[in-house]
Amino acid sequence: MNHDHFIVPPHKKIRLKDYDPADTGKFKDKSEAAEKLSNDIQRLAELQDTLYADNTYALLVIFQAMDAAGKDGTIRHVMSGVNPQGTQVYSFKGPSSEELDHDYLWRSFKALPERGRIGIFNRSYYEEVLIVRVHPQILDGQQLPPEAKKKGVWKHRFEEINNFERYLVRNGIHVLKFFLNVSKEEQKRRFLARINTPEKNWKFSVNDVREREHWDDYMDAFEDAFNHTSTTWAPWYIIPADHKWFTRAAVADVIISKLKSLDLRYPDVGEAHLKELQKAKELLENEE
Repeated sequence: MNHDHFIVPPHKKIRLKDYDPADTGKFKDKSEAAEKLSNDIQRLAELQDTLYADNTYALLVIFQAMDAAGKDGTIRHVMSGVNPQGTQVYSFKGPSSEELDHDYLWRSFKALPERGRIGIFNRSYYEEVLIVRVHPQILDGQQLPPEAKKKGVWKHRFEEINNFERYLVRNGIHVLKFFLNVSKEEQKRRFLARINTPEKNWKFSVNDVREREHWDDYMDAFEDAFNHTSTTWAPWYIIPADHKWFTRAAVADVIISKLKSLDLRYPDVGEAHLKELQKAKELLENEE
């Protein structure tokens, strides 16, 4: 799959409306994408095993999206074959009182994946330039000095996030950032499905509809964030999300490409260790 056209080119401004939420690439149908995803899930499990054994790099995968874009389902399907010991998922909600007593990146630092692991952020520190920007009263409620709330706050946060991600990559924590691009019409359909299906009622909140009223503001905030934080070391991928089967196949393909680029290897076994293995083998084979 050629996913280059999903990347937000660094140092070049894009318009979010130029990215089609219903795009399905070269797939002819759902079954074709499902077959690729099945193969990729197995390949991802193999690569994750090598990542874990190599214990040099880590991978941080960030998902951002509007409600009902399919973040949870994408994470569940794409990561269904990996070893839970080598994966950790964090879903970031509104900051706690303890978190508000620290800088806005503090809780993300605490949740970073260890070497050899894949860490997944379901929403992330990018909420600080998205929902906080759409709802300025949130910024007013944060325990920040007055100079940190002035006109240049978003520019400063973009710079801080870029520096943070550069720091991570330089230290072996590679960053993949996915925006699941669902259309307003498809979001409405999924909301209605949640309301009309009793077993899905728990997934719906009236606040989801209230946030939908700010759709255009969110699109502007996302677009500005992409234009300022898609970098050569941590680019954004805008993934079409109107067809969940395509979203999952595309995300898996990007993750596999990134892991393959790291040239992961199982650790070399020294001569002394090989002798110990041979001795252990002999002991086991000679057991009565």
